[in-house]
Amino acid sequence: MPAMDVAGIVVCGALALRHGGVLGHTRGMPPPPSTDPLVPRAAGLVLDAYEDYEARFGDLTRRARRRFVQRDWRGAQRDAVARIDLQDAFLGEALGRFEALVGERMRSRPFWAAVRAHYATLTKGRHDAAMARTLFNSMSRRFFLTEGVARALEFHEPGDGAAGDPACPGELRPLPEGEDAVARWREALRARGFAHRDIDADARAIAATIASRLATDRDPDIALLDTVFYRERRAYLVGRADTVEGLRPLVVALVNEAEGVRADAVLLEREHVSMLFSHARSWFHADLRRVGDAVAFLKALLPAKPVSELYSVLGRGKQGKTERYREIQRHFAAHPDEQLVRAEGVRGMVMAVFTPRALPVVFKVIRDRFAEPKDSERADIEGKYRLVARRDRVGRLVDAQEFRRLRFPRAAFEPGMLDELLGECAETVSAERDVVLVHHCYVERRLQPLDLYARRRPEAEARRAVIDYGQAITDLARSGIFPGDLLLKNFGVSRHGRALFYDFDELCLLEEVHFRDLPEAREEDETRPLEDWLYARRDDVFPALFPRFLGLAPSLRQALLEAHPGIFEAAWWRAIQARLRGGGYLDVPPYPAAARLPGPERADLQVGLPSRPQEPPP
Repeated sequence: MPAMDVAGIVVCGALALRHGGVLGHTRGMPPPPSTDPLVPRAAGLVLDAYEDYEARFGDLTRRARRRFVQRDWRGAQRDAVARIDLQDAFLGEALGRFEALVGERMRSRPFWAAVRAHYATLTKGRHDAAMARTLFNSMSRRFFLTEGVARALEFHEPGDGAAGDPACPGELRPLPEGEDAVARWREALRARGFAHRDIDADARAIAATIASRLATDRDPDIALLDTVFYRERRAYLVGRADTVEGLRPLVVALVNEAEGVRADAVLLEREHVSMLFSHARSWFHADLRRVGDAVAFLKALLPAKPVSELYSVLGRGKQGKTERYREIQRHFAAHPDEQLVRAEGVRGMVMAVFTPRALPVVFKVIRDRFAEPKDSERADIEGKYRLVARRDRVGRLVDAQEFRRLRFPRAAFEPGMLDELLGECAETVSAERDVVLVHHCYVERRLQPLDLYARRRPEAEARRAVIDYGQAITDLARSGIFPGDLLLKNFGVSRHGRALFYDFDELCLLEEVHFRDLPEAREEDETRPLEDWLYARRDDVFPALFPRFLGLAPSLRQALLEAHPGIFEAAWWRAIQARLRGGGYLDVPPYPAAARLPGPERADLQVGLPSRPQEPPP
């Protein structure tokens, strides 16, 4: 996602309490109520700007229904990108309007502090107060280029996570009345207004699947959110089932094919729903009445899911960034001895990566110079991250949040890590007495590097992860992405055992790659280094060479070759390229085959392609 100046690294304050003060914060009592007539006008302008942004965001979000109904998938992709770009473009526009009103007082910090105090009154009690106040923070940080947190100019409210109402009043409703479960589901589907190919068959399949998976003598009490969630080519009914074992998440996935809409899957397992709302997936388009309530609702059903990721996956990336740092602040406040250390795994040639020991996030800083054979520049790397933010991540590319001007206490760093940052990232990281300033970085969820996972875990677990690594490459290829560097160290394993790609510096569009078969070596070449006799252009790739560099144990390597032979064959890659270039679509369902409903053959999505490798067992 694009860089947004939200409330800076609030961990600085929590850590600095044990190092001689709250670093990066502007001290002082809140300003008294202002009698300046320009203050309420300026505060009102900021609130108007927020509501203007919400209106534009809502317009783009609501288009998702029309795109789904009309099967306008290219239009849906354009809207997804436009909504991401709206955040950064709108901030500059809001600042311009603010400056036009206040003139030279734009540069007065006391004036901004007075506006902040009045804005607090205007937004108090609003269900969206947190998001409205994040916009104010973004404006003040962007204008003053704030380092750390300026308390007098920002709202610094760490809170306690999801502050909304998980009951989602006015949004969460039980299934309509009906004589049995099938009738109730038929009415629930009809209420969404889609032209189903066979609504009765869908209702029967959903009701029967829920009954069989829950294996209970009574029908569970089911409630659904009114709002339909859209992403890529699917629509989702999101709700919960009240069972004898307690509340469980419930999601029904719909697809719209040439013959009409049909129900494709029912998700009842918490793990499957958690992966649907994963940090490795693109953002939903859901026109929610109260976003905070929806976040609280999902958090209650998915307690291991961070609130920051829920805000982001609902399209509220700016709020997701704010919440991520509030989570970090709470962590450091609860663990005052926490330190920032070098992240586990092979030392990166492009990025220096540090992490708190006990919190699963990493901070990635671009190095000043890249070791051979890397020949990229900083702008190239930043461009890769922008590309990832705007593409369908198909659950395989980690979401990276871009931050600027973050302050850390020097004492929080492990000495070797700090030496690396100051010595090899001097264009981005600097130190001033007992403060470390990171001018630019990316923050991601921390994963266990796949190369380490494959060596440390029992054989069966390592095998599943390696096979899913092959599936990750397949999924990315089908979405038009080539990871570039397929070494296991560039992939991580999530808490659900999924292989995710997180090293983007070699990533590119599949259309940019020339996949070549490996020519047979002549007799005189067999003893010469490969690079001496094999000519390759910059965009040439030889899939047959991949297995040589993976560093896998023989049994794991053989399991990968058997499960995903295509990824080592140039013809397989060229077939996918041909399908994509011809306007074809290669479906990558965001749930396992076990969640799908029985129904007609789905080969229409795969025509003209090598068969898709079997999904690994859950």
